[in-house]
Parts: sequence; C-alpha cells; structure tokens
Amino acid sequence: MEFLENMDGMLEYLFLTTGVGSAGIGAIMAVSLACIGSARGISVGASQAAGILSEKPELFGKLFILMSLPGTQGFYGLVAAILIATNTGIMEAETVVGPLAGVALLFVGVGMGLAEWRSASFQGNTCAACINWTSKRPEDAGRALILPVLVETYGVVALLAAILMIIWLTSPDLMVPALPM
Repeated sequence: MEFLENMDGMLEYLFLTTGVGSAGIGAIMAVSLACIGSARGISVGASQAAGILSEKPELFGKLFILMSLPGTQGFYGLVAAILIATNTGIMEAETVVGPLAGVALLFVGVGMGLAEWRSASFQGNTCAACINWTSKRPEDAGRALILPVLVETYGVVALLAAILMIIWLTSPDLMVPALPM
C-alpha cells in the first residue's frame, strides 16, 4: 500500500506539480516517431537499390547516399529529445519546467516527431525514384540527389521550429523549483 501512495506522489509531482513527466513523454515521442519514419524511408530506398545493385554493383557508392538520406530525420528527433531533456530539468536541476509548459513540450515532441516521420517516409519514396533515375543515368547522380534534399528541407524546418519552441517553453519564467530527491 505504501508503494501505491509513493507512486501517486511521484505521478502528482511529474505531471501536476511540474511538467517533467509530460516533457519526458514529448521527448520520447519526438525521437520514436522520427526513427520510425527514418526506418521506413531507408527501407524503401534500400529495397529499391538492392534490386539495382544485384545487376550493377558498381553503383553502390552513388546509391548509398540516396538509400541513407531518410535516416537524418531520426537524428533530428534525437536532437529534439536531448534538448527537451537538458532544458526542462529532467536531468537533475534546481528548477524544472512547469505543468503547462510540460504539456506544451509534449505537443512539440509529438508534432515534431510526426513531421519527421512523414518527411522521412516521403523522402524514402523520392529516393527510390531517384535510385531508378541514377541506375539508368549514373552521370546524373548529383542532380538526382537534389530531389530528396527538397523533401529534407521540411524535416529541417520541423527541427528548427521544435528548437525554437523548446527554447521559448523552457525560459526561466516558466520554471518551478524542483523538489529535493
């Protein structure tokens, strides 16, 4: 019974007294959703490249960049998660993010993660098309790279927006004193 009372106190502290719990979930969602999208995007590009490489193995170097490009969104999600964790007081601080800012950071993490997921997925499709292009015209590999980079732009926009929101939502005015552990 004492365990449940302590658990209630911990949940109250993490989600009502502070926003550390909500912010933590936001960080987890940012990296998880972005990595799901990156895995899917790489899978699409690599599947397309595998068929081509079975007949033209000399194109591996040119196709590798196109295969791996959707992986960047997973790293963008990781950057956002690290920023949330370090700026909110999750990792031992004297002040922590307040409850409303924590909920806002949850939404930032989810929104950013979803944007990265879709960006990486769409980029994987674009990479697959550019892999076909490069297989037929290897000399156009540089031009083919431009098309998925255009999709990448929106993954970068989502990261930059998340960084700005994290900075705004973790300003000292929105922080509350942390309880001693």
